[in-house]
Amino acid sequence: MPHYDLPHRHGLAAPRVLAKMPPPDRFAAVAARFALLGDPTRLRILWILCHCAECVTDLGAMVGMSAAAVSHHLQVLRRAGLVVSSRQGKEIHYTLADTHEAKLLHRAVDALFEVACP
Repeated sequence: MPHYDLPHRHGLAAPRVLAKMPPPDRFAAVAARFALLGDPTRLRILWILCHCAECVTDLGAMVGMSAAAVSHHLQVLRRAGLVVSSRQGKEIHYTLADTHEAKLLHRAVDALFEVACP
């Protein structure tokens, strides 16, 4: 455990908390995840994909953007491992990835919007 020379000693809580604090690089990684959701359009796309699978064309209509712009956002979300794609005939449909992190984000997004899954 690193030693912290705290200017004030208010009890034992701070040293116990600091002993469990993740290293700075973990905070950077988590901040990067939150940055993914810092774009309102990307957050809207993720919210939709938490609740249904959709193609790029329909996603574009839902968020009022071109298919090319939506594709860019989907690429960012796919690289982050938050959404996956599957071919359905001539179309590619996107949905939330079946990972612990993606499911956790789904619950967090729904809670923040105070919305139950349709």
